[in-house]
Amino acid sequence: MERAFPDDFTVKTAVAMAVRAPSVHNTQPWNWRLGHSSLHLYADPGRRLPQTDPDSRDLILSCGAALHHLRVGFAALGWATEVHRLPNPDQPDHLAAITLHPHEPSQDEIAMAAAIPRRRTDRRRHSSWSVPRGHIEAMAKAAAMEGTVLQAAENSARYHLATAIEEAAGRHAADPAYRTELAAWSGRHLSPDGVPARNAPAPDDTPGALRTRPFADPLLVQPPDAKAEDDETVLLVLSTASDDRMSQLRAGEATSAVLLTANAFGLSSCPLTEPLELPDVRDVVTERVTGGSFPQMVLRIGWAPANADPLPATPRRDLADVLQPLEAPPKHFQAR
Repeated sequence: MERAFPDDFTVKTAVAMAVRAPSVHNTQPWNWRLGHSSLHLYADPGRRLPQTDPDSRDLILSCGAALHHLRVGFAALGWATEVHRLPNPDQPDHLAAITLHPHEPSQDEIAMAAAIPRRRTDRRRHSSWSVPRGHIEAMAKAAAMEGTVLQAAENSARYHLATAIEEAAGRHAADPAYRTELAAWSGRHLSPDGVPARNAPAPDDTPGALRTRPFADPLLVQPPDAKAEDDETVLLVLSTASDDRMSQLRAGEATSAVLLTANAFGLSSCPLTEPLELPDVRDVVTERVTGGSFPQMVLRIGWAPANADPLPATPRRDLADVLQPLEAPPKHFQAR
C-alpha cells in the first residue's frame, strides 16, 4: 500500500532544499507549517524590508522561489506536489497549501534538484563568452511553464533597462533610510541571514558597468583579468500579465525555474530587483522594456570567467526555525 504522505526525513530534506532559494538581501522571509497530510507556506511579514520593498513584492517573489525549490526537491525525492496557491483569502500571508502524491522522478527533475545546492548569486563580472540563444530559449520555456514571460533585453530595451538600473541606484544612494537598511542587512560574517561580506563585491565604477547595490564591507574580489568591457552579460526580464499577489508568487516560482535551468547549463546568475522597487522607474521598464506587461524580476546571466574562484554558499537559518507543526502559533521575525 502506497504512503499517502512522505515521512519526516523526506519532508525535512525537501524543505532544506526549498530554503536554499534566493531571497531579497537573504532575508529568508518564509515559514513552513507541517500538517498531518499537507505542508503549508506562509510569508513572514516581519522580514519585509520597508525601505527596499515597501509593497512586499520582493518578499512574495522570494517565497515563490522557495515554493518552486520545494516542488523540485519533492519531485526528485519521488513525490509530486499539488499546490493550492493563496488558499485562504482571510489569511493573505498563507501563500500555499501543498499535498503530495507518489511519483517516479524523471532525469530532468533529478538534474534540476541537483542544481539547487550548486546555485549561487554571483554579483561579479562575467566573461566574454556569449550565452547561446538556445539556452535563453530554454530558460524562457521554463518561465512560460510557470505562467510568466521571460525576454532578453536587447538593443533599445537594454539601454532603457540599464538606464533604469542607474536611476534606481542613484535614488537609493541619496536615501539615508534605504542606506541604513542595506547596511543592516549586509556585511555579515557569522549571521544565518543577510548578505555575507564574502559574497559581495565592491560596486563596479567602471564606465558602462551596471550599477550594483553598495553592500556593507564587500570582501569578494573580481576574478583576475575580468574586464567590464569584455562582460557578455545577458539581461533577462521576467514579467506577468497582472500584478496581484498570485502573479508575484508565480513570478517567484518562475525565477527559481530560470535560475536552476541556468545553473544546469553551467551559467552564472544574479537576480536584480532594484530598478523595479521604485514605482515610477518600474513604470518606465513596463513601457519601454516589457511592452506593457508587469516586470517582476531582472536576471543577470552569463558565463563566469574560467579563473573565477568558487563562491561559498550563503548561510541559512536552522530548519527548526522555519519548519514547525501546523498548529504552532505564528512566529514572526522582529526587525533589528
